[in-house]
Amino acid sequence: MAQADTPRRPNPASAGAGAVSRRGFLGKSAAAAAGLAALAAAMSPLRHLKEGDLPSVEDFLQKHYKEMTAAQKARALERIRERVRARHRVEAVVTDPPPMDGVEYVYGLNISRCIGCRKCVHACVAENNQSRAPELQYIRVLEMEKGSIDVETANHHYTPPLVPRPDKWYMPVQCHQCANPPCVKVCPVEATWQEPDGITVIDYDWCIGCRYCEAACPYWARRFNFAEPLIPGDAINPKISYLSNRPREKGVMEKCTFCLHRTRVGRLPACLEVCPTGSRKFGNVLDPNSEVHYILKHKRVFVLKADVGTLPRFFYYFDERGSRYHDPIEPGPVHATGEGA
Repeated sequence: MAQADTPRRPNPASAGAGAVSRRGFLGKSAAAAAGLAALAAAMSPLRHLKEGDLPSVEDFLQKHYKEMTAAQKARALERIRERVRARHRVEAVVTDPPPMDGVEYVYGLNISRCIGCRKCVHACVAENNQSRAPELQYIRVLEMEKGSIDVETANHHYTPPLVPRPDKWYMPVQCHQCANPPCVKVCPVEATWQEPDGITVIDYDWCIGCRYCEAACPYWARRFNFAEPLIPGDAINPKISYLSNRPREKGVMEKCTFCLHRTRVGRLPACLEVCPTGSRKFGNVLDPNSEVHYILKHKRVFVLKADVGTLPRFFYYFDERGSRYHDPIEPGPVHATGEGA
């Protein structure tokens, strides 16, 4: 007699394999969806880019400034010029002046003559193509109580109609171009370094925006672009240099470079030229006939925060009547030019 057909029981092995396959499929689908969402989030800022803002292949492959050949630098300068034309409708002259042999720049500031007018601040903004909204300022002028040297309690938001104010003195602070710069030591990608003439520079294309240098600087000298820098086309300074005043991007650091696009070709920094009291002095300390060499040798000189060991190339000094470079004209009150950053 034929046996009755018995129901086939599910094979546990095959059932388990099927269940794992379904779970694996769902898991992989979820991972793929998460990956696509992450990619979409990463790419979302590109929605706001305008024509000409997308980096080219050459931009992506561009080497660190110190590794570029002369031909590669020439192409990079041309890309900057084209970008300035596309964004600002300005025909720029883009250069890359090298440091000169036998030159070490230093800056001297006569705090007995500075009146806190902030003309230097705004001349620097205009010269170096700094963002206007929000406005970045490389120079911070501290208003101090007479008899006090406590920079931590100084007022850099003073807004009187006329300066100097009675019983106050003023201390401008900017990048001190340290001989032992802590900002350079902490940069994880070597986007900032010190040049042979003593100027610390930044390769804006190499900066990753980690802000370690900003935290390391004891002089509040570095500025970070939290927002896309805004510069009206009619405010662009078209004389641009790769390592100094070319327009920057969101997410990078920037700082004073002693106007190297000017000083390396024999001109003076913009902040010095606009100073109404002659408080600022600049030059080559290695030249024994330079004004700054004389000041360091004969004036009462000090540096800010000497105890931190940065060895600044930015000096403060007191004027003395009868000295070789004393200006006997006493400045009167002048109008202040806006609030400091």
